[in-house]
Amino acid sequence: MDNGMRRRISGGMEKHDDIVIAGGGLNGAALALALAQAGFAVTVIDPRPRDVRAAPGFDGRSYALSQASCRMLRALGLWDALADDAQPILDIKVSDGRAGEGPSPFVLEFSHAEIGHDPMGHMVEDRHLRPALLDAMDGLPGITALSGCAVVAQAADATGITVTLDNGETLSAALLIGCDGRGSGTAKRAGITHVGWDYGQSGLVAAVGHEKPHNGIAHQFFMPEGPLAILPLSGNRSSIVWTERTANAARITALDDAAYLDLLRPRFGDFLGEISLVGARFTYPLSLSLAHTMIAPRVALSGDSAHGLHPIAGQGLNAGLKDVAALAEVLTDAARRGEDIGATDVLERYQRWRRFDIVTLAMATDGFNRLFSNDSPLLRGIRNLGMGAVNALPGLRRTFMREAAGLTGDVPKLLRGKTL
Repeated sequence: MDNGMRRRISGGMEKHDDIVIAGGGLNGAALALALAQAGFAVTVIDPRPRDVRAAPGFDGRSYALSQASCRMLRALGLWDALADDAQPILDIKVSDGRAGEGPSPFVLEFSHAEIGHDPMGHMVEDRHLRPALLDAMDGLPGITALSGCAVVAQAADATGITVTLDNGETLSAALLIGCDGRGSGTAKRAGITHVGWDYGQSGLVAAVGHEKPHNGIAHQFFMPEGPLAILPLSGNRSSIVWTERTANAARITALDDAAYLDLLRPRFGDFLGEISLVGARFTYPLSLSLAHTMIAPRVALSGDSAHGLHPIAGQGLNAGLKDVAALAEVLTDAARRGEDIGATDVLERYQRWRRFDIVTLAMATDGFNRLFSNDSPLLRGIRNLGMGAVNALPGLRRTFMREAAGLTGDVPKLLRGKTL
């Protein structure tokens, strides 16, 4: 593929590529793989040293990958390295209640068998996914990975964009893609602003071991302070995302492991037997963040750089991978037509493809959190009636399941398991 921007290092400290990606996390690495496999020359810049990003130790971080996201990993050639450690999500149970009182009798159940033979998704631990992405990047000659350095300046013109690193190196390309997370420097330098708000909640994340098997069932238990997600990992382990009011979360975070478990047990319940902590504990603030635009001259945003969602539906990484798949497809199709991949009309195709879906998902997660994170008797009655009604309507239930699995709407090729 040659769109006029691909050249070798020309000498000195300047390097030319088709695309520069700021941020080498999960979305940035997946995007680099997709683009390099399609024939682009890509440079990925990440401020963290590679050995830190590829650390193999278990720390409890895991991701609920939708069926479509798993298909994408297969299309990128990653699934063989992940399959043995990935835990299928076969069923999902949603309930409402209070800590220590157990769930209400209105339980919403989703079974993967209603939409096909494949699991609804898989739980994949960070310690497996991140190294698999980095190793795959190392194996592609079209990718240059620069670790331990950061972008400090960018300047776009009619023919390309120039990026300056904190080590003095200068790179030029047709397009700069920001995968540098919330507070994206790429977005700020491009003049892209965000709208959003703080939820007054924090997410407590950990992994727990338990006596009884989870049978591949994920649980979402809504409580007045916020939801508790219990997500199955391989073996008798589960990942939890426990939402609490910010001040209370800070107090819980400060507790030792024994006291932490004492507070978790009445919320978790005893359906999996005795529980224990496995690995590290994390706490992070919850907020909504949406970029006013996903594009600027010679710049595109992807993943958390463009949108940060409440984790209530576990769709954060899946939404980012959908950005990756859509952007890679738009750029590949444009290059094959001989178009300038950094041109505004090309980037607008990407934004049109993703913008409505992102805003809809953001508003849905925001609405669900507001509906369920309270103790109003009226809203509790509405919630219970709603869950009971959905559970009694197979067609509506299957629609929700297909949406969660990433199988609805205009699905990019990679998410359908096809190569570009």
